[in-house]
Amino acid sequence: MDPNQVDIKLSINGEVRQHSNTNDLIHKIEALIVKVTEVMTLNPGDVIITGTPSGVGPLNPGDDIEIEIEGIGKLKNQVIE
Repeated sequence: MDPNQVDIKLSINGEVRQHSNTNDLIHKIEALIVKVTEVMTLNPGDVIITGTPSGVGPLNPGDDIEIEIEGIGKLKNQVIE
């Protein structure tokens, strides 16, 4: 799988609010990893935050959030107070 062609989708309460692809990022995935590792060591489980497309809006307690990354899987969580 090409990390620069990965589909990403976020839903809130079953409604798709964001749908994008890593090919929309300003910098290639490899370049991001190189830049980060110039200043720190990455360990298993580390996450590199790259920003987000518009569309999420405010979240409320009880909202169900689901993010799906092609080839990786889905993560589901509920917003709590």
